[in-house]
Amino acid sequence: MLRKFISQNTFLCALLIVVGFTVSCKKSNNNPDADAGGESNLLQTPTSDRALLTKDSIFLYAKQTYYWNKSLPSYDSFNPRAFSSNEKLLYAMTQIAINPQTNKPYEYVERSTSPKYSFIDDGSVAGQLGGVNGDFGFSVFFAGDNDLRIKYVYAASPAAGQGLKRGYQITKINGSSDINTSDASINYVVNAIFGSSTTVALTVLKPDNTTQDVTVTRAEYNVNPILFSKTYTVGAKKVGYIVFNTFTTNSTPLLDKAFTQFTTDGITELIVDLRYNGGGSVQTSEAFTNLIAPSAQNGKVMYTTYWTQTMQDNKATILQNQKFYATGSDNVTRLYSYFDYPFVPTIAANNQEVFAKRGSLNGLTRVYFIVTKGTASASELLINNLKPVIDVKLVGKKTYGKPVGFFSIRIDKNDLYIPQFETKNQLNQGGYFDGIAVDKDIADDVTKDFGDTSEKMLAQALYYSANGSFSSLLKDNAISSTSPLSKTQVEDLSGKMDHEFKGMVETRKLKFK
Repeated sequence: MLRKFISQNTFLCALLIVVGFTVSCKKSNNNPDADAGGESNLLQTPTSDRALLTKDSIFLYAKQTYYWNKSLPSYDSFNPRAFSSNEKLLYAMTQIAINPQTNKPYEYVERSTSPKYSFIDDGSVAGQLGGVNGDFGFSVFFAGDNDLRIKYVYAASPAAGQGLKRGYQITKINGSSDINTSDASINYVVNAIFGSSTTVALTVLKPDNTTQDVTVTRAEYNVNPILFSKTYTVGAKKVGYIVFNTFTTNSTPLLDKAFTQFTTDGITELIVDLRYNGGGSVQTSEAFTNLIAPSAQNGKVMYTTYWTQTMQDNKATILQNQKFYATGSDNVTRLYSYFDYPFVPTIAANNQEVFAKRGSLNGLTRVYFIVTKGTASASELLINNLKPVIDVKLVGKKTYGKPVGFFSIRIDKNDLYIPQFETKNQLNQGGYFDGIAVDKDIADDVTKDFGDTSEKMLAQALYYSANGSFSSLLKDNAISSTSPLSKTQVEDLSGKMDHEFKGMVETRKLKFK
């Protein structure tokens, strides 16, 4: 989930180093090891090397703000400057804390040398969070070993301008028709579509068996995360369906408009398609929750945010170096830092959200969520928030598993994202690090466009609405759970080809101490 307190352009400054303990060996009240219960001294060699100081900062910020900071060794034991890159340092640091449920690190990802949650970003995430992308505007996935499909297209993107749609088969990329699930081919596809090239040439096969050659040119565009919206008639019921692809900070008015139409249509059940939604703004997730939740929940706890104990105890002094201008409760604009925020899990500290009904849709009896391994963070927050207050059914594949979130830490020219908090719903339920299980296990069908009632996952939700249960394989082979790709293949391909952001960034307005 993305829970980002202050937008990127409000930062006044964010120091590369914490002066006083990254350039000196003497003790200081800002000593992170002392505050976090570690050694009282840092045996560092003074340096002016920015690369080494960046490594210091990554570790020292984690020592006080990383959700599992108690597992981290001392600075001298870890020796961050010994790592050949920031990425290798981050990976090593995030593989220390062990999840007792799996006996593996919380941030372990099979067949990967990148952490599950933490990453270093060049500022791109801040733009995406605000609803502005600078790419081709589409993504892809395999429907079979030799069958590459477009899995979604953003409406205002360069790809949409070329007429590309979900379900189209890509038969050539930059003149090459050698498209398959081999490592070499996957690398070729990923570099062509998600790399730094300004253009990509495609040949696509449409559902009507006609072909089209297109050249897509990278450009900036405004993202509309609602990829599809429609109301279906199921017997005597009206069932709404919305495909929501990312929790941008500017998408709440778009959600309001969609739900106004659902209210007009008189829906009593809702299908929310989050199959590729890796998260985004927590504030947007809260708004979405309040559009669905019944008004009877108003004033009751929606969820609680639990920050690291170091932050709750007001000992994360390193956050004094993350400064920005903001307006306080007295309406005076002044210089603040993240250290000025109370991190205790209470309503007064703004770390316990309550339900506040949004819109006038108040008769929903059930919500179906369409999910996959790509469903993460703010998406999972939405699901977890609603489970105690309405009948929730999940269709698809177990979700990603990210009940933790962060705000960005500016270090030199980059943003560091490391988990700093965990969320739990009103029943104190959370901890879904291995994902949220589904009620009906079924594979994604990228050969069908959104809204096609023969698409497997949508079909199962509509079937349940009509019959009160999911279809069995014996009853209906048309919506079977089989896939041309094995489960292992799908998981492996997802790791290599899934370029959707996964995060939960704090975006709410701060209440300062």
